[in-house]
Amino acid sequence: MRVGVLTGGGDCPGLNAVIRAVVRKGTQKYGYEFVGFRDGWRGPLEGLTRELNVKAVRGILPRGGTILGSSRTNPIKVEGGVDRIKANLAELGVDALVAIGGEDTLGVATKLTEEGVHVVGVPKTIDNDLNATDYTFGFDTAVTIATEAIDRLHTTAESHHRVLIVEVMGRHAGWIAMHSGMAGGANVILIPEEKFDLDQVCAWIESRFKSEYAPIVVVSEGATPQDGNEALVSQELDAFGHVRLGGIGESLAKEIEKRTGKEARTTVLGHVQRGGTPTPRDRWLATRFGLHAIDAVHDGDWGKMVALQGVDIVRVPLSAATTELKTVPKSLYEEAKVLFG
Repeated sequence: MRVGVLTGGGDCPGLNAVIRAVVRKGTQKYGYEFVGFRDGWRGPLEGLTRELNVKAVRGILPRGGTILGSSRTNPIKVEGGVDRIKANLAELGVDALVAIGGEDTLGVATKLTEEGVHVVGVPKTIDNDLNATDYTFGFDTAVTIATEAIDRLHTTAESHHRVLIVEVMGRHAGWIAMHSGMAGGANVILIPEEKFDLDQVCAWIESRFKSEYAPIVVVSEGATPQDGNEALVSQELDAFGHVRLGGIGESLAKEIEKRTGKEARTTVLGHVQRGGTPTPRDRWLATRFGLHAIDAVHDGDWGKMVALQGVDIVRVPLSAATTELKTVPKSLYEEAKVLFG
């Protein structure tokens, strides 16, 4: 059997660990050959490949990013895209695909499965918003980076008696903000799932100053005030229909200064959260996902995604992971609110 491997969507730490595990086990245990498709779905769409064997994956376990490259190409939106992918796979002698990605990448994988393409999915996103899996790899690294930033910002906030706002990634789900905010001792956490009241935010900030400490506010990029909309960098849509978010931290800082008279500054972590070497937990999870993904290929269990449930790696339908996003439940946010102010 010849197996294709691709990584799509935004990069994240741990992608290379999956590739390594798939190739090593697939080669050593099952005797498979592999071909790497470059730049996400653009690879099979345009026939862009690179060599992928045991030698090619040596030493990549601790490396961030992806040796295969990535993109936000959506072949479903390309006229004749599915047929082009089928033709290229046939020409290259590729019998199956391992698609490593998040909601958009695996959404394409779901549609290709319906068209008869043999696909197995691996869940990747720093946002941790894919359903049917407790955690996605890349999330732990993003939370670790954000928590370290919050730890560092506490001291400068105290020194200058100012409000420091940390804007983290999270378009529709506030998992990074929740985990890093609680771990870093933030005084306010704002997430997309719960529209925030600016008066209440300012009250929490004033309460913090009264205790002679400076507040840290952690906000997801997709968080919105009760009387406002998402902060956008651009109205332009990508291939999957997403606008580019950004700027909520800065607009929040201006409102806080205007309403409280306290100096406020914003730190936007941005792509720092998805860069660099993966944490040990993400290496462990990504490796396990890769080992189980190639087992699913061997079993011909197409249209499935490997998922973490408890401590076990299981297989779930791709549709179960992509039909609905996993968001922060209200009960969990209520737990955290006890610590605000």
